[in-house]
Amino acid sequence: MTGFTRRNGQLYADDVSLGDIAAQAGTPCYIYSAGKIAEQYTRLNSSLQAHWQGQGNPLIAFACKANSNLAVISLLGSLGSGADTVSGGEIERALAAGIPPERIVFSGVGKTRAELALALRLDIHQINVETAAELEVLIEEARHIGKRARVAFRYTPNVEANTHAKISTGEDDHKFGLLEDEILALYAHAEASGHIDAKGISVHIGSQLFDLSSFEQAFEKVVSLIKKLREQGSTVTVADIGGGLGIPYQEDQVPFDTEAYARLISRIFAPLNVSVMLEPGRYLVAEGGALLTRVTYIKDRPDRRFVIVDAGMNDLIRPTLYEAWHPIVPVAETSGSELVSDIVGPVCETGDYFALERPLAPVDSGDLIAVLCAGAYGSVMSSQYNSRPLIPEIMTRESDWRIVRKGQSVADIWANEGIPDWKK
Repeated sequence: MTGFTRRNGQLYADDVSLGDIAAQAGTPCYIYSAGKIAEQYTRLNSSLQAHWQGQGNPLIAFACKANSNLAVISLLGSLGSGADTVSGGEIERALAAGIPPERIVFSGVGKTRAELALALRLDIHQINVETAAELEVLIEEARHIGKRARVAFRYTPNVEANTHAKISTGEDDHKFGLLEDEILALYAHAEASGHIDAKGISVHIGSQLFDLSSFEQAFEKVVSLIKKLREQGSTVTVADIGGGLGIPYQEDQVPFDTEAYARLISRIFAPLNVSVMLEPGRYLVAEGGALLTRVTYIKDRPDRRFVIVDAGMNDLIRPTLYEAWHPIVPVAETSGSELVSDIVGPVCETGDYFALERPLAPVDSGDLIAVLCAGAYGSVMSSQYNSRPLIPEIMTRESDWRIVRKGQSVADIWANEGIPDWKK
């Protein structure tokens, strides 16, 4: 399930012992398995290549918001991935990681004028428009810069995704995308402007999805919209079908069926004579990452056992933010019956926990624990809350490992702050 395996009682990332990493790099830290990330990309890409019967080859553009470490983006780029970005900063990160502009997509509901101008100057692959006002700004900037903007229009298909409410994005009451009537009008307006190259339709209904019927409903609505656009005389050559592919955080979850997903994509879109692109994030990187932390104290109460570790919610906020479940295991196998425990951090919040009432093999102060499936929405969402420094990120590849982001010192936290010298 993950990129982490047990050998002789010890947990390994690729061919590197997590205990060896902790001894040299300290804890807490994030660890990414290059082997697992590459495996996930290859599995998805191979399924698409095997089943796609339509125009060209589907483009996979990694959703950088899931994990924006340069080493992770660069690894995926070396395998052929593009980058799906949602800010000017992510566009520049993708470029710094070696992703060429022609494989960069710019999504997001609140793009600024400066960000749109940056995307235009770089001549990126595609801008996904989400509001009428954004289109007007884009027309103005394209006219000013002297370039035609390649765009798709993000469609809100009003399809309920079977996922957490905070990561569902495809219904009418969500902030994302445009309704069908809006797109029909805006698409024609864009084509008439002389400054927009309207390419197609984009859709993304949410994250951590397994049920292909939700994808199918959304995709069929995209097909219907494309046909209506063509009936009004518009040219549509691209179907951007977003991401959302789930990963099995829990043992009883079945891995996402990329073969069935690829067959569904080909069945629905190949007859339309459009090129297809998709933007997975979590699926590519989540299982390849772990948060490595060390037990600081054990606190036993009559009805509660607290395992207090040196990582906190500032390092991994998903359990607090989304009620997310992560596998948690000792790095070294221990003997004895599992004990129901709350695995908590040092941050001054009751919500600072990684698991509540979780059966956990016996551990003691000084033992290492790995929070698995943490390669997506982990470090990228971390903060310096409680004046806690950002922690190192490490990538393993076969028997080698490298620090791919240095941890901060405490003084680094306020290095760009200043105390004003007020003049009376």
